[in-house]
Amino acid sequence: MRLGQRPWLKWDTREERADQIAAIIPTGPADADILWVTDLDSAAGIWMKARALRTPLVSGPGRRFLLGFAPPIVAGAILTAVLARQGAFDLLPGIWLLLFGAAVIAGGALSVPPVPAMGGCFMVLGVAAFIAPAAWGTILLGLGFGLVHIVFGVVIAVKYGG
Repeated sequence: MRLGQRPWLKWDTREERADQIAAIIPTGPADADILWVTDLDSAAGIWMKARALRTPLVSGPGRRFLLGFAPPIVAGAILTAVLARQGAFDLLPGIWLLLFGAAVIAGGALSVPPVPAMGGCFMVLGVAAFIAPAAWGTILLGLGFGLVHIVFGVVIAVKYGG
């Protein structure tokens, strides 16, 4: 087997590719529950930290973060829809990593120094996803949204108190 081949993802037609991609998207009640619980847990953590610091979420730092973070995320969502419709699924990991990195840099510009540095790591992984074989996309997504988040999360928690 050659590097870059995905024997578990063999598609003969665009429809087969779309069917297999759709199969991994959470659709059942159990999948949706897991996603909602994870999102709720994250939102609760953000809310509790803001409350402990007596900082409103919609003004001051929270508003500046949202104004910097949201535009690249919205652009990523739009590009995802456009590229998926065209069947250009191999470009999605690079787009997601690159634009999430831009969002973190912009949203965290006034945060502690590791936050924009983390965004830079995501952008480097995004560029790597465009250069590397398409089969590496999932690995690079895992490195970014898994390892990079964990490493920087630990650094921020230890050095800056979370």
